[in-house]
Amino acid sequence: MKDSRIVEVVKKIIEQELVGLMPSSRPIPIGVSGRHLHISREDLDVIFGKDYQLTEDKPLTQPGQYAAKERVTLVGPRGVIENVRILGPVRSRTQVEISFTDARRLGLNPPIRDSGDLDGTQGITIVGPAGSVTIPEGVIIAKRHIHMTPEDAKEYNVVDGEIVRVVCGDERKLIFDEVLIRVSENYRLDFHIDFDEANAAGVKTGDLCYLLKKKGEVKVPEKREVVRRLVTEVDVREAEEKGLKIILVKGTIITPLALELGLSKGVIIDRR
Repeated sequence: MKDSRIVEVVKKIIEQELVGLMPSSRPIPIGVSGRHLHISREDLDVIFGKDYQLTEDKPLTQPGQYAAKERVTLVGPRGVIENVRILGPVRSRTQVEISFTDARRLGLNPPIRDSGDLDGTQGITIVGPAGSVTIPEGVIIAKRHIHMTPEDAKEYNVVDGEIVRVVCGDERKLIFDEVLIRVSENYRLDFHIDFDEANAAGVKTGDLCYLLKKKGEVKVPEKREVVRRLVTEVDVREAEEKGLKIILVKGTIITPLALELGLSKGVIIDRR
C-alpha cells in the first residue's frame, strides 16, 4: 500500500472515531505537571535524615497536596537530573513521575501508568543531602487524567475509571485520547498533563480544555488482573470468561500453552 493510501485510510478512521463527539459546555482547567516524586517515610528518613518533616512551599490544586521546598537528584543509567521537587504529604511507596524527555535523559523506559500502579516498573537512585536510596521500582510516566468530584462527574456524564478524549490549545490545538477520569469527594476539577504534552498543544497551567463525548456515552475500561505467580491455560480461560486481562510482570511464570492461548485471545498483557 502506498503512503498516500495509508494516510487516507488513517484519516477516515479518525473521522469515524470523532463523529458525534461534542465538547462539554463547561471547560476544565489544565494543570501542567513537571517532573516530581512522592516519597515514603522510610526513604525520606534515608535521604534527609531520621524523622525529617517536609516543608510546604505552596499548595497544589488538589486539596491536601502541596509542593515541598525539598529537592533531590535523580540518577539514571545514562544521566542525572537535579533539583527535582518532592510533593507532599508522604506516601506508603515512593513514586517518581517524569516525562518521555526526562526518561531519555536518564536512560530509562518507564511505562505510562496511573498513579500508584507501580508493580513491574523500573527503579532509580534518589540522592538527597543526608544520603541516597535506590528504589527497585516506582518510575512512571503519569497517564493523563482528569480529577473531578462526584458532582462534576454527573455534570459531564462520566464515571470513575472511564476513558475520554479532551481537546485543548489554540494555534496548536490537539485532541488527547486515553484520558482517565478519576472521581473522588477529595478532588478538585483539573486536567493533568506533563510538560511534553502541554508543549505539544501550546498550553500552560490555568488554560482551559473541553471534554469530548457522544451524547449518553459512558465508556468504562476493561477490568484487569495482575498476576505474579504461575499462569496456566486454566487461568487464561477463566480470565477470558470474566472479561479480565492477565498482566505479566517481572517474576511471573507462564506455561507456553497459556502464553500462546492468552495472546491469541487478547487476554495477556506482557510487562516483563
